[in-house]
Amino acid sequence: MNSFKKKERLSFEMALARAILIISLALVARQLRPWNLSPWVAFALGIFMGLVFVLFEARLEKVTLKRLIGAAVGSIVGILGAWMVSLLLVGSLAVRGNTVSFIQICLLMLMGYVGLILGANKGDLLNLSALGGLFGGERASRRAFKILDTSVIIDGRIADVAETGFLDGVLVIPQFVLRELQLVADSSDALKRNRGRRGLDILQRLQKSGGNVQIQFVEDDFPHVREVDLKLVELGKQYEARIVTNDFNLNKVAQLQGVDVLNINELANSLKPVVLPGETMRVFILKEGKEYNQGVAYLDDGTMVVVDNARKMISKNVDIQVTSVLQTTAGKMIFGKYNDRSRAEAIRQ
Repeated sequence: MNSFKKKERLSFEMALARAILIISLALVARQLRPWNLSPWVAFALGIFMGLVFVLFEARLEKVTLKRLIGAAVGSIVGILGAWMVSLLLVGSLAVRGNTVSFIQICLLMLMGYVGLILGANKGDLLNLSALGGLFGGERASRRAFKILDTSVIIDGRIADVAETGFLDGVLVIPQFVLRELQLVADSSDALKRNRGRRGLDILQRLQKSGGNVQIQFVEDDFPHVREVDLKLVELGKQYEARIVTNDFNLNKVAQLQGVDVLNINELANSLKPVVLPGETMRVFILKEGKEYNQGVAYLDDGTMVVVDNARKMISKNVDIQVTSVLQTTAGKMIFGKYNDRSRAEAIRQ
């Protein structure tokens, strides 16, 4: 209840501050009358400018500190670059007067805008922890970085997870992973070529999906490391990010070196329906099992069901009783038993 009152009080104070800003700008504009406007037109202009400032401030509330720093640094660099270029143009161009001023203003706006946009886009990759803990509050947000490896991009399920909204933060695609995808897409082998093209299509789909996920390509590379999997581990350490993969070996190597891993296969297995021993379920016996008198069925999600006493029921739907459930690294296996007596009783009835 107290937290709700605090939020309500904060909202009231913010609204009051914004109202004071708008009214103050309106009164100042009415008093100064820029461009020799009439008092009421200047008053309306002040209100409009105040609303623009409030909308801009509301937009900044959603921007992270790293993006703000990146935008500020990018703007400063852009303005300095525009100033240096304008000095060269003034000395080299034959034009003078208002034309030079117009060119200088255009350069200032162009390079300032480009620096602002590029700085904001690259701001998420700033390492604020290198500033001695001054921005320690931003350190936790680095966990929102998720590095995609080649296998999970080609797999494609990452796009489905992202579109559902269960995945947020920044999805980082290193250039060395993109190069590997391009090599696979240009392979002479038709199967590899199709897999590579599928991976590139998945990246385009992720870029267009929007939502809570942002796609960021990074240039970081490790020339002293040859294998792509080890490069991913080093990048995960550098950015304190998690690696998203479905590669079992990469999963183990990353965990041994202290890098968190999100395994798509483990996520898929955890979402499979829970089956307890003693429950009954209806399955379609597809083929013969390895052991004597066994039949094998599959659930809709691909889970294998091994059924005793079901060899004679191949290509038929049967009701079985679950005896045990085995969880393996490859997935889940269900063992059940088909009761011939229940079938006989059903036939009699």
